[in-house]
Amino acid sequence: MRAQFLRTSQIDGFVGERDCFALILHQGQEVDLERSDKTARELYEAIKAKPTRPRFGFGRKPMLINIDPQKAYTCVGEFATAYETDPDQLSYINQLAKLARAKNLPVVWTYVAYMQSGEDCGVWGTRTDTPDSLQNIKVGSRRAEFDDRLEIDAVRDVIINKRMASAFHETHLQSLMVWHQCDTVVLTGGSTSGCVRATVVDAISRGYRVMVPEECVADKHESPHFANLYDIAIKYGDVIPVADAIAHYENWQG
Repeated sequence: MRAQFLRTSQIDGFVGERDCFALILHQGQEVDLERSDKTARELYEAIKAKPTRPRFGFGRKPMLINIDPQKAYTCVGEFATAYETDPDQLSYINQLAKLARAKNLPVVWTYVAYMQSGEDCGVWGTRTDTPDSLQNIKVGSRRAEFDDRLEIDAVRDVIINKRMASAFHETHLQSLMVWHQCDTVVLTGGSTSGCVRATVVDAISRGYRVMVPEECVADKHESPHFANLYDIAIKYGDVIPVADAIAHYENWQG
C-alpha cells in the first residue's frame, strides 16, 4: 500500500490549526499524525511536568523485578552492549531490594543467557553473529554474570534465566506473582526500550499495576529511552521518582 503525506492545509475541509500531518491512504481513509519539533526527552519531560492522565497507583502488594542488570549491559567500557543512564541506578536498585527483603516482599532478578548452540535464542538471534550478538551471551559467561555492584541474596531472592524480552515469557514469573499474591510490579533494569518495555506491557496485560522508578531504568540511546518512558507513562504504567518507590516500601504494612 502506498501512502502520501500532505500538510493539513492541503486537505479540503480540514478544521483547526494543529501542526500535524495527515496520512492519505489510497482507499480514501484519512489518519491524522501529530508532529512535534520536540525531542523524545522534551516530550517526556512535558508530560512528567504536566501529566495528562492520573496514575494507576500502587496496589496491595508489590514484587520488585530487576531486569537484566548483568555485565553485558552494565560494564560500560568492557562490552559494546553496555549502557548507563543514571550513575546511581544500581545503588537505587540495591536499596529497593534491601527494603523489600526487610518487609518479606519478593525480589526477582532476571538475566539473559543461552546455550552454546544459541538455538534457544531462536529467530531473535539470527540477525547478526558477532561477539556482542544476543545469542552469544552464553550460560556461565562473564556477559551473563550479574554486575558485581549488586547485592543479591542468593538464598531469598528469585533468579530467572529468561530467553526473550519479557520477563513473563515462558518463565515462572506469573506463578510467582500468584503465589505471593502480588498485584503490583516494580520494574528496574534495562533496556528501557527493550526488555523493560516488553515486561511492562506483559504485566499490565496480565492485570498488574506497573511502577517504573525513572532513575532505575537505562538504555543505550537517549531517544529510545525517553520515547519509551513517554509511552509507558501515558499508556501502560506509572513512571515515578525512585524516592516514591523507596517511600512505598518503607511504609508498606502488609
